[in-house]
Amino acid sequence: MNLKKPQTKKTFETSEKQKDVRMSNLINAKSVSDIVRTSLGPRGMDKMIQDGKGEVLVSNDGATILSKIKIVHPAGRMMVDLSNSQDVNAGDGTTTVVVICGSLLQAAIDLLEKEIHPMKISESFRKAEIQGQKYLEEMAEPVKLLDNESLLKAAETSLSSKMVSQFSNIIGPIAVDAVMKITNPEVDTNVDLKNIRIIKKFGKTLEASKLVDGILFYQKVMHNAGGPSKIENAKIGLIQFQLSPPKTNMDMKLVITDYNKMDRMLRDERRYLIRMCKKIKDTGCNVLLIQKSILRDAVTNMALHILAKLKIMVIKDIERDEIEFISKTLNCKPIASIEGFVKEKLGSAGLVQEIGTSDGKLVQITDVPNKGETVSVLIRGSNELLLDEAERSLHDALCVIRSLVKKKFLLPGGGAPEMEVSYRLREWAETLKGEEKMCVMKYAEALEIIPYTLSENAGLRSINVVTELYNEHKKGNKKMGLNVKKGVISNMWEDSVIQPFLVSSSALSLATELTGGILRVDDILYKK
Repeated sequence: MNLKKPQTKKTFETSEKQKDVRMSNLINAKSVSDIVRTSLGPRGMDKMIQDGKGEVLVSNDGATILSKIKIVHPAGRMMVDLSNSQDVNAGDGTTTVVVICGSLLQAAIDLLEKEIHPMKISESFRKAEIQGQKYLEEMAEPVKLLDNESLLKAAETSLSSKMVSQFSNIIGPIAVDAVMKITNPEVDTNVDLKNIRIIKKFGKTLEASKLVDGILFYQKVMHNAGGPSKIENAKIGLIQFQLSPPKTNMDMKLVITDYNKMDRMLRDERRYLIRMCKKIKDTGCNVLLIQKSILRDAVTNMALHILAKLKIMVIKDIERDEIEFISKTLNCKPIASIEGFVKEKLGSAGLVQEIGTSDGKLVQITDVPNKGETVSVLIRGSNELLLDEAERSLHDALCVIRSLVKKKFLLPGGGAPEMEVSYRLREWAETLKGEEKMCVMKYAEALEIIPYTLSENAGLRSINVVTELYNEHKKGNKKMGLNVKKGVISNMWEDSVIQPFLVSSSALSLATELTGGILRVDDILYKK
């Protein structure tokens, strides 16, 4: 008996500690969800984030907000990773996935208080999610990638909750056209968004933003020696070597005391540069892109003077990470040495010109024959905050179209998928028994958080809206959702409020997975 008493006490203390740790994880993770919940939907609020340097960011994008704020608790950081996973997988719904996960965590807290084992809750939630995915598939409608109207509606629905929503008629078509130009609708099952280059420039409004079927450069044309700023029928060379006098491989000094020897050295350097520039000219090259060098000057003033005399346009300081995109666009090959500079490695374009903006100049290359599957987008805006938000919004719209390339199905928006899954799961739960039934019912109830939050952020009576929407789905009206702008329950397809199947499917799957993961943690240990 004396041996059992301490063991019982220890077991009790361990059990209480596990409960405390688990509850702490759930509450801290849910608190992160509460941060972004007010940003959900077209009437959601924006968050202003200030860093230590005083720089300010304004956004209502869930992934952006969570990535910028400081979160200490490990469970809270898991919510940040959840949002990033949704961003990678679907590109949109980063706020939705966090809100759903927060609601599931609250459901888990309620079930734990009823003394249901966390593993039982996790397993039941997983079963409910699998069943919910089947219901989503049943209500999804197939879409053809050649149907530009449906793609545009999906993109504009994504943009409706952004700061730049009033420009959705500008950004939406740009996103659709950009993805379609780099995609083969009949073959491709994914889109590499690295093939879409986004350039931001101050001045004018977002209405001046445009899609460029070619390539844009921040770098300017070198005018030091009066070189050309516009070239037609361009032959373009992309070099990774320096147009400057050679230097020794070792760190050493060369001391010249005789002026005649100094003059001879300068003449030799000039002849060396002239030979290089003439070899470039002999291939027919009239536009030269020079990679940025960290060892020495990529191009000297003397070389620029010679190239200007030869009527060769020079654009220097091309970044290393831009080389692949340029090569793919212009069908040219990077050249590592002057000996390898041959005509076969040159790209071509109908026009290379420098265009002026209120924030400086850009270089634009267009009319590229046999252009690779790339495209450039120029975003204009009146301030830095607007430009950054426009870039994030365009990225989300691009990801929405990419989601439709991955899985060619659409769902109604406005909380319709979540309410339909919630209603169907309640029906399914009636066929179950005991704790499993209770867990599935709680899971179904948790999904109502999306229409509830949408209506709450729009200033509507949430209880009335959710009840009315539930009754509509009970009647079999699967496409009924909340039109936030009108403040009424209506047919989402008729109102053109639609979203990719992948966004809702991924959000449901990831949120359930993280909830189960947090429930399985019963202690926090710290590394040495």
